[in-house]
Parts: sequence; structure tokens; C-alpha cells
Amino acid sequence: MALSYKARKRWSLIILLVGLPLYIAAALFVVSLFDRPPFWLELIVYVVLGFLWMMPFRSVFLGVGKADPDAENGDE
Repeated sequence: MALSYKARKRWSLIILLVGLPLYIAAALFVVSLFDRPPFWLELIVYVVLGFLWMMPFRSVFLGVGKADPDAENGDE
């Protein structure tokens, strides 16, 4: 079942306002369990975790910044 444009817009806002801070807190917690690695390794870990975070939500964010394709007059 495909989400409508308005539903994707709402879900993307919820994901960014609630899900992203929770994911950042979880990533910081997991990394803090280990001894502090070198800066370059820590940077790579955070970049990889950032890409892993966005992959499941790619379909939700797809086309949200564009005009509503279902709008009659294209004002939105």
C-alpha cells in the first residue's frame, strides 16, 4: 500500500522530529560503550550509521520536497 503525498509529508516530519534524535542518542550510547577510537574511525562509524538510518525511510522521504502531484492547481 503506497502512502499518499500528505501522509508521506506527515511521516517524514515525525521521523525527523522524533526518530532522528532517538537514533542519534542510541548511536552515541553504542559508541560510548567502547574505548574512544581514533578520530577518523569514529567519523567513519558515524557516517555509516547515518546512511544506515536513512535507508529504511527512503521511500517516505522520496519526493516530499516537490509539489503535491495530486493537487489540482499545483499551488501547494
